[in-house]
Amino acid sequence: MVKSREKWQFGDFQTPDNLAREVVQILRENYQISPEFIIEPSCGKGAFIRASLNVFKNSKIIGLDINKEYVKETKLSVSEYSNVENLTVCESDFFGTDWKNFISNLSGYILIIGNPPWVTSSELSTLNSQNLPSKSNFQNRRGIEAITGSGNFDISEWMLLQYAEWLSKKEGTIAVLCKYSVARKVIRQVKQKSGSRFFAHIYLIDAKVHFGASVEACLFILSTDANGDLDCKVYENLQSKKLSHLIGERDRLILRDIFKYEKWRHLSGQDLRYMWRSGIKHDCSKVMELEQVHDSLFINGMGKKYFLEKIFLYPLLKSSDLGNGRTDNYRKLILITQKFVGDDTISIKNVAPKTWQYLLEHDGYLKNRKSSIYKNKPPYSIFGVGSYSFKNWKIAISGLYKQLNFCLVEPLGGKPVMFDDTVNFLSFETEEEAKFIFKLVTSSPSLEFLDSMIFWDEKRPITIDILRRLSIKEVARELGFLEDYLRWAEAFQVASNGQLELGLAERPSP
Repeated sequence: MVKSREKWQFGDFQTPDNLAREVVQILRENYQISPEFIIEPSCGKGAFIRASLNVFKNSKIIGLDINKEYVKETKLSVSEYSNVENLTVCESDFFGTDWKNFISNLSGYILIIGNPPWVTSSELSTLNSQNLPSKSNFQNRRGIEAITGSGNFDISEWMLLQYAEWLSKKEGTIAVLCKYSVARKVIRQVKQKSGSRFFAHIYLIDAKVHFGASVEACLFILSTDANGDLDCKVYENLQSKKLSHLIGERDRLILRDIFKYEKWRHLSGQDLRYMWRSGIKHDCSKVMELEQVHDSLFINGMGKKYFLEKIFLYPLLKSSDLGNGRTDNYRKLILITQKFVGDDTISIKNVAPKTWQYLLEHDGYLKNRKSSIYKNKPPYSIFGVGSYSFKNWKIAISGLYKQLNFCLVEPLGGKPVMFDDTVNFLSFETEEEAKFIFKLVTSSPSLEFLDSMIFWDEKRPITIDILRRLSIKEVARELGFLEDYLRWAEAFQVASNGQLELGLAERPSP
């Protein structure tokens, strides 16, 4: 969907009247609230105002919006309502309003309702918009982002945290339409700050149907009528009475489905024998990724052809290949300049002079890579490389796709397959071991355990951190294959210094 500049700047997705009515009916029937005051801080064209006048006939309703034309339209649309004297609608900039003073003058139960802007701070900065909150470290970011306030965030997230602050010493309910990811972030921050004061419920909605937006969205309800239950109930849609799952915190982890997690939590643990890794990071695909024309002739991402030695070229599979099950062939090769991180690259000059000359010709591209990880490293360095990269058999999964689709990957063209850095993988010396572990990783207990922790609307839902929470040893025990697992573990080669080959000093990230 193409956004106009104004629509984009204000995150302007107007709520359909039928959706607003449905939300208000849910509040009355499922939560039986009877607010003294209803506030809509960004009322737009008035859908929630009209719905509230129809259902909460005795409530005082206050609607505000930065767009004066919307304010006029809202007033006109309710002029014939019998209880319109209960309504105040006026033009106001949310970020310039003294909300603390405004809220302090209200008494009784407060309902804060609406559809805050669906736009991020970086999008507004791109537009040079002034419709922004003042910079602050409200997400408790670290480092330079905290200092500059430059971290990207959803404007609605900032606004919802303000709403929660308004109710910190008052009784009331927040009921808003927002991104599903925003609701989760707000839940976590509110729980950290306010403990058990609020309860949270989420009703999933189809944003494509209602707003023409391709994003996971929901009706998010946050209320002070808490009963000590810290978990967030999630319903599949607005009509659903049956609980779908619970979002909550267990073992210091934020979980998508507590029921599934508690069923399989005994499978958790750090499995140092089988360590998930990410693929190669090089940040220069036009140079480092090539297609084979024939024999020793290759073409790079800039369309230029070169004769190169094959010794440093390996078959490459990307997230799209794994996500679509294309693992029996490869489209590109990747230039692997090191055997491990920090390895001196000068040896390429003697072993493969044509490859070295190719790198020299593209020295400017590689030196201009923006990431600081290449600073003070050997020329043409890459990351995500180690002895594990060169093992012939692998189990791999795309971090970007919305499904737990593990792939068993065999050598291609007589060489081990490499992956890009959006892919996570395990590596093995033998086909037999790879197939054994593949059976464990793709078993129902493993998949349910992992699924309980994955929020599928995230940009990269399947992370190394989540995969490393699964103990393959405990899965083997669960399925009755512990002896087989231990046989492979005992066969794990010990390096000459007495440490395991991959280095048990390495630990999963916390």
